[in-house]
Amino acid sequence: MARTIGILTGGGDVPGLNPCIKAVASRAIEHGDRVIGIRRGWGGLLQYNPDDPESASSCVLPLNLEVVRTIDRSGGTFLHSSRTNPAQLPISDVPLFLKATCQEAGPFVDLTPHILKVLGHLKIDVLIPIGGDETLDYSLRMHREGVPVIAIPQTMDNDVFGTDYCIGYSTAVSRSVEFITQLRSAIGSHERIGIVELFGRNSGETCLISAYLSGVDRAVITEVPFDPDRLARLLADDRKKSPSQYAIMTISEGAQMVDGALSGPEGDPYAGRRSGGIGAMTAEEIKRRTGVGVIYQQLAYMMRSGPPDSLDRMVAINFGTLAVDLAQQGQAGRLVVLKEGRYGHENVCVISQGIKRVDIETLYDCTNYRPKVGNVLGKPMFLY
Repeated sequence: MARTIGILTGGGDVPGLNPCIKAVASRAIEHGDRVIGIRRGWGGLLQYNPDDPESASSCVLPLNLEVVRTIDRSGGTFLHSSRTNPAQLPISDVPLFLKATCQEAGPFVDLTPHILKVLGHLKIDVLIPIGGDETLDYSLRMHREGVPVIAIPQTMDNDVFGTDYCIGYSTAVSRSVEFITQLRSAIGSHERIGIVELFGRNSGETCLISAYLSGVDRAVITEVPFDPDRLARLLADDRKKSPSQYAIMTISEGAQMVDGALSGPEGDPYAGRRSGGIGAMTAEEIKRRTGVGVIYQQLAYMMRSGPPDSLDRMVAINFGTLAVDLAQQGQAGRLVVLKEGRYGHENVCVISQGIKRVDIETLYDCTNYRPKVGNVLGKPMFLY
């Protein structure tokens, strides 16, 4: 029996989303199913007005083989994305046509009833959301509301609990290693200390593995607060020992200094109130403590730019194909996963059962701020 499958991409974009969308559409059409692409993540369902047919074109896009034929040749998501959470939507973001139905009991409103109404109006039988923690958290809400959900994990932080791998991770690491290697020429030419800030708000895995593969001197990750005095001494020593008289480090955007690190007897009463990202603040502190010039580079969206590498293409296509096959089998409430190198699926509730973080004991030297991989025998491809 033909079904209608809805697919959306939420949260930050990553390379590999378009191949995944194409794989879902191609496999579903092969089974005789109808596929609807939902624009801008959960935002597309939020903005959809069942009483206004003209809203459909800006919120949903029927997918056929012609529509998806060439989308896998580029990065990002051609369905676009947003970080909209209909369960906790700021009152100011409520669509005009829903204002009258909202009771302003606080700064946020839960518009899940509207989302369920739209899904029913579109006659969606199975919903395939692709996203990271925030997007998948609302997928779990949909599951609990009775919507048949098969979720696909994507985030270059690789921190969705329940799977070893998320779409976008390999490309993000590859981009980071490439840019770190290129930056060495400028940092070395000027005999400076280089500080490269990478994405990683809640997990330092991308930063750590990028540091490990590119051979930087030090790496500061989200999970371990760092002492800028100690870090400065280490980098100054690294620079002194280097034949080219330079040192280079990576830092996760979610990293934090140890308590009181900027409020000591350094003669700067405003140090703890400085604005800017942790990378910029660290660069300033390293320069002040060492007297050495610093080159600070925030890679940010360059990490997720461009088309996916071969590994992300492989995983994206297989995740999309597996999701549709599960739908064909009548399974729902699942998260497609990759564990120990094998494709599988878990109950979607697994995403709320823990927090995925770097294995500090096995992979990180907390004293010297650098990757520590003592023995790889028997470890999975990505070390844990």
